[in-house]
Amino acid sequence: MKVLLTGGTGFIGRPLAARLVARGWEVVALVRRPASVEAAELAALGARLTPGDVTDPAAVRAAMTGAERVVHNAGWYEFGLQREAAARMRAVNVEGTETVLATAAALGVARAVHVSSIVAFGPTGRLVADETFERRVRPGTVYEATKAEAHEIARRWQARGLPLVIACPAGVIGPGDHSSVGHLARWYLRHRLPPGLLPRGSRAIVHVDDVAEAIALAAERGRDGESYILAGGNESLREMHRRWTRFPGGSRRWLALPRPLAAAACAVAEPVQRLFGWPVVLSREVLATGCEDYLYSGAKAERELGIRCRDPDSAWRDTLTAELARRCGGAPR
Repeated sequence: MKVLLTGGTGFIGRPLAARLVARGWEVVALVRRPASVEAAELAALGARLTPGDVTDPAAVRAAMTGAERVVHNAGWYEFGLQREAAARMRAVNVEGTETVLATAAALGVARAVHVSSIVAFGPTGRLVADETFERRVRPGTVYEATKAEAHEIARRWQARGLPLVIACPAGVIGPGDHSSVGHLARWYLRHRLPPGLLPRGSRAIVHVDDVAEAIALAAERGRDGESYILAGGNESLREMHRRWTRFPGGSRRWLALPRPLAAAACAVAEPVQRLFGWPVVLSREVLATGCEDYLYSGAKAERELGIRCRDPDSAWRDTLTAELARRCGGAPR
């Protein structure tokens, strides 16, 4: 069976490609830079590379022709974007989703999977929500806005009859995570994390390997027209930091600054990070998400897909152990 995979070179995409290949499927990966290291890793796994971009309808159609399954995982994840980059994010996350799903419908693909996110549903307050939850507040970041719009596009295609499953990962962690939390965790392990701001928010999390397996299961046995939240459990950011401190690393002292003061500090930090070419780890958008609660249950995916995601304690232990081995040359004491 031929499967078209978009976003195969990303954090989720590479372990996802490995699981699709392991099922004996012919995986065709649509990649923007076939000469990149990440694309070479996909080829080494057994995927066939085809150059193209999800915003190019002709390239998408050429890559998808003959496919029985489509897994649309491509997306741009970043906070603290400037205006021009925000426009490009919308082109990838929103217009790219419309292009891929419209092409799947036109070609009569037997099943498509759209990889969404819990941020498409939005903050939940203290409620632990499921797939029936409806957004209560306006999106607080460009990323959240684009994922919410892409999610609605996917729902519309489901309503039109496209055999489509929507997978909604929680906050994804794992070795090599390029999010702000991933950078902060590595700073901690390298003894570079100073005392600082710790927002009071909470979130559902899931390990990247569990996400990859769940998406592959959705392509294999998910029910068309359904959505599945992929989550191993919920934790506050304070609980997250306490889990880090079981490992040797940086500061164990974090402060809770008043939000206006924290926002001012992030506003100063954003241009400094860009000036030195650093990842924008600290930004007003990161703060905005860190102050909210995104509490979600993955019970439906466990029940219908047969996936058992790691709980937060196990997910962080596996993540930090792997980061120490890969990046710090050591193992936890």
